[in-house]
Amino acid sequence: MTLRAAGKLCWFLGEVAIVVMNYVFTTAFVSKKSKRRAQAAWLHYSARRHIKIYGCDYRATGPIPQKGLLVLNHLSYLDILVIAALTPAIFVSKSEVRDWPLFGWLASLGGTLFIKRARRTHVGVINREIETALADGVLVVVFPEGTSTNGGEVLPFRSPLLEPVSAGTHPISVGYLNYKLDDGDASKEVCYWGDHTFFPHAVNLLGKRRVHANVQFGLFQRTTDDRKELAKELREAVLNLKPRS
Repeated sequence: MTLRAAGKLCWFLGEVAIVVMNYVFTTAFVSKKSKRRAQAAWLHYSARRHIKIYGCDYRATGPIPQKGLLVLNHLSYLDILVIAALTPAIFVSKSEVRDWPLFGWLASLGGTLFIKRARRTHVGVINREIETALADGVLVVVFPEGTSTNGGEVLPFRSPLLEPVSAGTHPISVGYLNYKLDDGDASKEVCYWGDHTFFPHAVNLLGKRRVHANVQFGLFQRTTDDRKELAKELREAVLNLKPRS
């Protein structure tokens, strides 16, 4: 572990104490009806503090969504901090994240909806949670690829979690994320994929001088209420936001 990474890790732990205390005063005791909105606001506050630890400057172009469903490509756990720092939101994540030391607990505090992918019936449970959050005016973020990649391609989108917006009741936004490093390879050291393990990857990333995150947002106009066709259209819309090299 480098000296820079060790210092940032201590900084991170200090920030955890601050945001947990903030959670107690702003979010822990709000009514059930207001809980999701409060969690999204708390995560926004927390992400804006924690993203500084990574030396991450984040920029957005296009209309930053405030409600509805946001669909993006997925590259890293850092995606959550970047998006949450830009706008209050809650996220849908694989259930394994809940078991990550400390990070899983913080994700739970932030209202993350954890889906058990091995149980098909659990999709229905999560979709009802998404529908409730959308009805409450909360922005819900979904990564339909179902896994993170190295940024070389955008994988086909899975359709089950699009059910709550297939009827056209709620707005949909799309986004495309990409990263650059001043002192490394973003595809290996920011993107979290393949056989990477979380703690070594995170410590290495903390040792970097600067991370540059760019998000291109766009509005999405649906032309179908078929969930599988919607998945294809959304993927195409995300790809259309990819910067041309």
